[in-house]
Parts: sequence; structure tokens; C-alpha cells
Amino acid sequence: MNKIGVIFDLDGVIVDTAKYHYLAWKSVANKLGFEFTEEHNELLKGVSRVRSLEILLDIGGVQISEQKKQEYLVSKNEEYLGFITKMKADEILPGASELLDALDEAGIQYVLGSASKNAPLILKQLGLYDRFAGIVDGNSVSKAKPDPEVFLIGAKKLNLLPKQCVVFEDAIAGVEAANKAHMISVGIGDKNTLCEADYNFNDLTEIPVDFFEKLTTLN
Repeated sequence: MNKIGVIFDLDGVIVDTAKYHYLAWKSVANKLGFEFTEEHNELLKGVSRVRSLEILLDIGGVQISEQKKQEYLVSKNEEYLGFITKMKADEILPGASELLDALDEAGIQYVLGSASKNAPLILKQLGLYDRFAGIVDGNSVSKAKPDPEVFLIGAKKLNLLPKQCVVFEDAIAGVEAANKAHMISVGIGDKNTLCEADYNFNDLTEIPVDFFEKLTTLN
């Protein structure tokens, strides 16, 4: 494998917007009359907005019309947007900027592969938008993770075969999607939770200096 490219998930890898998703979904739950906890929020990690609402409704044991679902999806997103439009570069997670610098120096291209439809806006807020060779977000795919579609599109943007791509993910669904795509999966977070990943690190600060160099020597 002489040439590799990198595909980054966004939430939980480059930046942590989970707290903002949680507050926005909690607001929806409050309007529907039930409690939504941080533990419940873990079930929504790496999941599309539509599926997240379905899970939320299951938690509350609530049934609503399709029209109401659309209204709550819009309401949730508007509240979430209110948070992320105030984000700044100091919210980039530890090690992320340094890792991008190292990839630039090594001449390794990277793209984003995120379920978030707001990914471009978030990257712009963080000052990272122009650094990515391409962005695949929730507007670009028809199937959510663990379907590998998002990463396969990412590979095309990198002009590489799936086996030449390294995926950084913090969610079980994302690791599963990377594995289904036959890519090298790197789990960022709890290694017991992300045990299906090819490599595991607690965060991006733990990535060894020679990590990518070693990957390029693999057959």
C-alpha cells in the first residue's frame, strides 16, 4: 500500500458537538413531555437526524404524525444551529490540528465523512473547511452509517481504492461502516466499545508519529 488517504468523521473526532446535539434533543423531549438524559443521548451517536428522532420517540413512548415529526426535526436543527454558529477554533479537539498538520507535511490527502448535514458550517466555524480535499456529509448520502456509502464516496473523492483509506471514527456504527467498506478503521475513544476497529486510541494526541508511514508499508 504505497499511497493512503484519510477519512475523518467529524463529531467526536475533530470536534465535540455531542453536547449541542444533546441540548437540542433535550429541548424536543421537554416539548413532548418526557425526560431525555445524557445516557439516552449516547444512543444517538453517529445516527442520522431522522433516525435520532425515531429513537427519541421510542424512549418517550410517544407517537406523532409525520407532519409533527418534520416540525420537530426543523425545530431541533434550528436550536442546534444556534449553538454551532457560535463555535470557534478553540473547540477543535486535542491533537486534531496537529494531526492535520502532519498529514499536510506528509502529502497525505484527507476528506470528511460525516452524517451531519451541518458539517460544512462547523468546519468553517473552526477555520478548517479549506484544509479538506473533499467533504461528504448528510446531504451527500442516502444511507446512514453503518452503511459504508459515506466512506466509499470519500474514497472516490480521494481517488483511492477503499483498501487505501484510513477512517477515524468514534462511533460503533462508523467503525462498522469502515470495516464494511474494507478500509482501515481507527477507533477514537473507548477501546472496549470500539473493539471492532483495526486500531484504537483514546484521542488523536495518541497517534504515533510513524503511524501513517507504517501503514504505507503494509501489503
